[in-house]
Amino acid sequence: MNRVEAALHPVMRTLTEIHEEIERLSEDRAELWHRLSDEYDPRIREEIRALDQELDRLWDEHRALRARVRFGDREAIVARARVEERLERAA
Repeated sequence: MNRVEAALHPVMRTLTEIHEEIERLSEDRAELWHRLSDEYDPRIREEIRALDQELDRLWDEHRALRARVRFGDREAIVARARVEERLERAA
């Protein structure tokens, strides 16, 4: 586990864990699409919709975590920006 993953591990999942889940769900979705192509079944279609929603959520989580790793915690960024803004106004 690298330094970033070690720092984030107690709080949230790692990028690798999220990506592995995305891969697994994508494979499940491909299998469901294959079954749906053989014969239409509304239950399978509903499963695909549920997987699509879960995949969307996972990609959002993945993007948010990548941004946090790259740029830092959002609250810290906002706090720094406010300090810089106050310094500019004071100057």
